[in-house]
Amino acid sequence: MTQEAHLGGDAPVPAKDKNADVAAVVTTGAGGGHNKLSLVPLIFLIFFEVAGGPYGAEPAVQSAGPLYALLGFLIFPFIWAIPEALVTAELSTAMPGNGGFVLWADRAFGPFSGSLMGTWKYVSGAINGAAFPALCADYLARVAPAVEGGAPRVATIVVFNVALSFLNYTGLTVVGWSAVGLGIASLSPFVLMSGIAIPKIRPHRWGGVAADKDWKLFFNTLFWNLNYWDSVSTMAGEVERPGKTLPKALVAAVSMTSLGYLLPLMAATGAVDVAPEAWGNGFFADAAGMIAGRWLKYWIEVGAVLSSIGLYSATLSSAAFQLLGMADLGLLPRVFAARAPIFNTPWVSIVATSAITLGMSFFSFNNIVAAANFLYSLGMLLEFAAFIWLRVKRPDLSRPYRIPMRLPGAVALCLVPSAFLVFVMAIAGWKVYAISAAFTAAGVGVYYLMKFCKARGCLRFSDGDDERAAYQRQGSRNNGDV
Repeated sequence: MTQEAHLGGDAPVPAKDKNADVAAVVTTGAGGGHNKLSLVPLIFLIFFEVAGGPYGAEPAVQSAGPLYALLGFLIFPFIWAIPEALVTAELSTAMPGNGGFVLWADRAFGPFSGSLMGTWKYVSGAINGAAFPALCADYLARVAPAVEGGAPRVATIVVFNVALSFLNYTGLTVVGWSAVGLGIASLSPFVLMSGIAIPKIRPHRWGGVAADKDWKLFFNTLFWNLNYWDSVSTMAGEVERPGKTLPKALVAAVSMTSLGYLLPLMAATGAVDVAPEAWGNGFFADAAGMIAGRWLKYWIEVGAVLSSIGLYSATLSSAAFQLLGMADLGLLPRVFAARAPIFNTPWVSIVATSAITLGMSFFSFNNIVAAANFLYSLGMLLEFAAFIWLRVKRPDLSRPYRIPMRLPGAVALCLVPSAFLVFVMAIAGWKVYAISAAFTAAGVGVYYLMKFCKARGCLRFSDGDDERAAYQRQGSRNNGDV
């Protein structure tokens, strides 16, 4: 993926000079003594928030054939991943506080929009995260059949959940460097497979197409494997020098993720002569066995377990810091901003998110997963709207990283991915609409319930006006242009 030129925008005023007071206020309770995320672990955290390797890309080949799968993973990053990463880079550096997209919607449209954004994105992330403990148990069952069901499966899922919750409790620095190790271990077998496959590749195989194309599965696969770039924004307050570190990390993560899909797909589809119908979930392991032998097949299966661990840990971190950011804004009770005395992590938010995902791990919820995609799409449309609105109404807002486009270009940048989001939502079934409407109604109810509790004093809340006032003061001192 070659988008360095797009993410390498100018920064006319040093980030630390323009954003120091804002970061200090927005990350209330963060403390100055704990370690912050540096560039390398942040890259791998973003990688696991989005992909975790090419696992799960196989249905793109199954649904449309090698030609369309390769074109999809070549083109889709430009029309989806890059715009989302660009918007994330600009807004995260302009508002470098925990909560990310909740902060952006709140700043653009007010607390109600911020709360609704929080509901949509949190539900989507929690449902997404709930799949990973069960997926890990499924992969382990291939080598230990006893884990396939009953008490051993339950125990596996619970241990997975508790162990990674404790890892998150020990701090983002530990989680980040763990992600580096997991990322290297899960990507290594694909690097080997791609190298070994080179002499066996027959380019004409890349032109194959499926006889019966399933475009709905094809586009959902692309969307599922290349979204959640904005998840890193919820932890922006924990990043070292966010004005410089976040854009660089997004450049590297988008490049690594895109190539991490494209190169193994080129290797496997070019070296293995099988019908597209054979490319079900997990076929990469079978393809590796055909290319190099059973040892590489087993390695990729082990890599899938390690990838599930990284995916869940990154998802849990993002969701927990989102709750912390919402508590700092006064959208949730102050208890969600409580930090552990030694590790300085939001332990209440970690425990709450862990409990929710653990409960969901034991259910089959295909329609709910589809609804999670729908809610994520709603959140992204609101996110793009907040980005454009802030460009129009707050040209004076300090932007240490700024997408090198004026307003018409910024609108065009958001239009293409927004059109795709509308398409994904339009092809959803009535059950998805009903479930999404129910979650949205629940989100509206939570907002007014929190407002009622705050007015009656039955729960303790932070004064979110402090954070909002910090951005107002920042904008009044700095000038910029659309």
